Amino acid sequence: MMIEVTSLLSSVSSVFYWTGTVVVVYFVGLLLYYVVYNTRLWMLGNPGAVGPHLGAWAVVTGATDGIGKVYAEELAKRGMKVVLISRSQEKLDQVAKEIRERSKVETKTIAVDFENKDTIYSDIKQGLEGLQIGVLVNNVGASYSYPEYFLEIPDLDKMINKLININSLSVCKMTQLVLPGMLERSKGVIINVSSIAGSQPQPFLTLYSASKVFVDFFSQSLNAEYKHKGIIVQSVKPYFVATKMSKIRKASIFHPNPEVFVKYALNTVGLASETAGYPPHAFVSWILNTLPTWLTTKLSVDGALKTRARYLQKMKKN
Repeated sequence: MMIEVTSLLSSVSSVFYWTGTVVVVYFVGLLLYYVVYNTRLWMLGNPGAVGPHLGAWAVVTGATDGIGKVYAEELAKRGMKVVLISRSQEKLDQVAKEIRERSKVETKTIAVDFENKDTIYSDIKQGLEGLQIGVLVNNVGASYSYPEYFLEIPDLDKMINKLININSLSVCKMTQLVLPGMLERSKGVIINVSSIAGSQPQPFLTLYSASKVFVDFFSQSLNAEYKHKGIIVQSVKPYFVATKMSKIRKASIFHPNPEVFVKYALNTVGLASETAGYPPHAFVSWILNTLPTWLTTKLSVDGALKTRARYLQKMKKN
């Protein structure tokens, strides 16, 4: 009897030993994978993935400010001719001049307001006629002036149309215009700028958050459809960047300026179909996705209500 008990305990001990060994090896392997992957992604990058070999021209929407402007500048530095698309012809002319003088590449401008969906895409199609487009950056975007309850958003009907037309419809329509030419050559890159707001529910920024979910899912699905045909579609989901839209004036490690952000983001093309674009933003995204949704939603609600109260108080004083 004693021998049988001893044998049983030995067998159980052996099972626990090998189970523990397998678990430890698994997690050590997982850790090594993440170390290697993140070293490759953030320290080495893939700077050769984007350039004139994809096609002579890059097209950038929302190209006169912030992230879009820097994408245009960086692509020009890599030797690509650039089509700048935005609302203000005056700003477009200024940015185009800067790029020509700095990078010695050809530029083209198309002035359209993406809020107006009726005629702009025929105008854009005409402006892109005959160009060999290797890169499309769908960057144009719009958000709220301040966090607000859905039904209390000023001029709600207009805001619904505005955010859907600018943030979501533009991505579909621009892709529709540019993708056929890429498929003919079996190469091309489409970069769609989403947001970390598309990773987690964002109460009081509901329309903005939902529109960015669309951009993210559209990008990931499109990439799965066309990657075997030589097309890369990337979803970029940044946290706050110090731009006019975010209203952050001073850059910091978690709120980089657009130059720092785009430098990192552009080098992830071909390595990550979905990316935060910048190492500290990837860390923030990992934290948010690790925490339970009820907690991140509560934190979002608390922060939004405080921001809303400050904004409304400031408006009263004015």
